[in-house]
Amino acid sequence: MGTFGLGHDVVDVAAFVEQLSEPGSRMLSLFSVREVRQAADRARLKNDDEAVHLAAKWAGKEAFLKAWCDYLGDAPYPFTLDNFPWPEIEILDDSRGVPHVSLGKGAASVFQTDYANSAAGARYSSAYSPASDNGPYAVMQERRNARSAQRSALGAGSMPHTHISLSHDGPIASAVVTISAE
Repeated sequence: MGTFGLGHDVVDVAAFVEQLSEPGSRMLSLFSVREVRQAADRARLKNDDEAVHLAAKWAGKEAFLKAWCDYLGDAPYPFTLDNFPWPEIEILDDSRGVPHVSLGKGAASVFQTDYANSAAGARYSSAYSPASDNGPYAVMQERRNARSAQRSALGAGSMPHTHISLSHDGPIASAVVTISAE
């Protein structure tokens, strides 16, 4: 199994609470109904603020976006920050309280298309020649080329696995996401 995408994000909980409470803020609309419900349930269970749990979920969404972009390498990104389907990227806990990334139909379709294209090697070619430069960019490009070759070697029948870890302690919420495949 190889890791092809890694994302990490940190959220200042106090600043996040301010964003949620600003008049006219649409921040809450970037979460699904299920995410908001889980955050409220978790807050009641832990006897703390719902915003702490939403901040961790927000960090998870941002970390997933970063992992997806890392996974794509040099390929064009399918979304911008303005049209990214935030509510379709759900950070939900299972019955044991373990968080998972759940993609809505639109986001899942784009993610699967990106994966199929990378598995076929269609979007990961590069005209860069490592012999022309021995600097830091060359090392980064060689790493991307190697990952692209690994992705191309994967069968189109396998799908990537997304792993997520959330944490919050005091004023900080954090998330790490990896995208891997067998």
